[in-house]
Amino acid sequence: MVAYPRNFVPGGTYFFTVVLENRRSSLLVDKIASLRLAFRVARAERPFKLDLIVILPDHLHAVMTLPDGDSDFSGRWRRIKTVFSRQVVAEAVPVSQNRRGEYALWQRRFWEHTVRDDTDFARHIDYIHYNPVKHGLIARVTDWLHSSFHRYVRNGLLPPDWGGTSVVADGAFGERLDRA
Repeated sequence: MVAYPRNFVPGGTYFFTVVLENRRSSLLVDKIASLRLAFRVARAERPFKLDLIVILPDHLHAVMTLPDGDSDFSGRWRRIKTVFSRQVVAEAVPVSQNRRGEYALWQRRFWEHTVRDDTDFARHIDYIHYNPVKHGLIARVTDWLHSSFHRYVRNGLLPPDWGGTSVVADGAFGERLDRA
């Protein structure tokens, strides 16, 4: 397997795509309270700023900023995945285990992109908030509950009717385009 070079920038801002193993699952939205708990636990142990997020049934996109001098985003994602997996197993959700005895809930890897500048950040705001529309889950951005879009509206950063039918966020951003 080819080693994927990750870009570790202490205090950096990163865009992530994190995906469940079963792409037909709706576990992330079905167990949203468990996912929120996993983020709270990880953030309490190793602080980070969650700039943006959208949680879809089988994957999520997030932009995270790490503290100055810290570049360990992998450890944070490992902790989020572990806490969520243990939580849903404790709630009697059937989750298989791999040959190592690990829960086979998440894809082993995630996709990351270092946010380069304000323009790149703005592009990710559009992409993340528009993603539920792109996937055909809703017709209007405001109708998706599991998104930082609502925080952006509360803080006056976006209007409530943002993303009607005129905004199109392009780019795959780590999503497989060949899936069924």
